[in-house]
Amino acid sequence: MMSLPIIVRYLIVFFVSMVPIVELRGAIPIAESLGLNIFLYYPIAIIGNMLPVPVIYLFARKVLEWGKDKKIIGGFFTWCLKKGEHGGKKLREKAGEQGTFLALLLFVGIPIPGTGAWTGTLAASFLNIGFKTSIKAVMLGVILAGIIMSIGSKMVSTFGLLGLLILVAVILLIIIFGMFIKEKR
Repeated sequence: MMSLPIIVRYLIVFFVSMVPIVELRGAIPIAESLGLNIFLYYPIAIIGNMLPVPVIYLFARKVLEWGKDKKIIGGFFTWCLKKGEHGGKKLREKAGEQGTFLALLLFVGIPIPGTGAWTGTLAASFLNIGFKTSIKAVMLGVILAGIIMSIGSKMVSTFGLLGLLILVAVILLIIIFGMFIKEKR
């Protein structure tokens, strides 16, 4: 893919960052593997990841509500609605009204499977968080995820296997530290 024109490589990053599940978390490692400039691919991936967010916020829940009574898709759409409402209620109970913004930001910002701008925005709509507040929290979360993924991708591309091992060690230490802090409460 290195033989592709530079503009095409940046367009790949842009469009991959728009894809649900993959999002910016997949686009940044791809950009790094394509040898692209971090100061260009980082904002391109963020813009690509954020572009669908307003549409998701404004229409995804309405589409799910519309489809819940349909014969073929009704079961899945109903499951999505129940899952979203349950998850939103659970998050609000744990985070409280004031902590919901930070919880949404961290949900989007910590790059683990099942989280991201698409899921976070859908959750925000289920939590009835205002449009502007949701966009701000998701945007900050996408920026955080971008930083984490850029550092990780840069370490792996620079140091190879050693970079990957260091990255895994740091992640494990953070998890262990988090569990230790949780037990102290």
